Amino acid sequence: MLRVTFSRDSRNRLSSFFASGHAGFAVHGEDIVCAAVSAILQAARLGLEAHLHVTLTQSEMEPGSMRISWPKSARDDARLEAVVTTAELAVEQIARQYPEHVEFSRETDRGA
Repeated sequence: MLRVTFSRDSRNRLSSFFASGHAGFAVHGEDIVCAAVSAILQAARLGLEAHLHVTLTQSEMEPGSMRISWPKSARDDARLEAVVTTAELAVEQIARQYPEHVEFSRETDRGA
């Protein structure tokens, strides 16, 4: 199961996303569900870093795990919200189409 969580801070601003696991839709290297979610999340990270020039406070990527967060000072930027909200909506739709393979959730990060 691939689990993806998008977090918001106490002011309801997007603050991070985290993904772990594998979708298990097909064998490794042929899993289109896992590849789709991974591509969406990596595109969001690239958009934040390369297009918006946000210095991420956390950027961890390894096989089966990804954790991205950004500073409080960037969270009011409408462009940042557009990039991350688009990724959030896209992953949510994949989770709805493949509920046995992708678990999507939202949480409030009280400490952020």
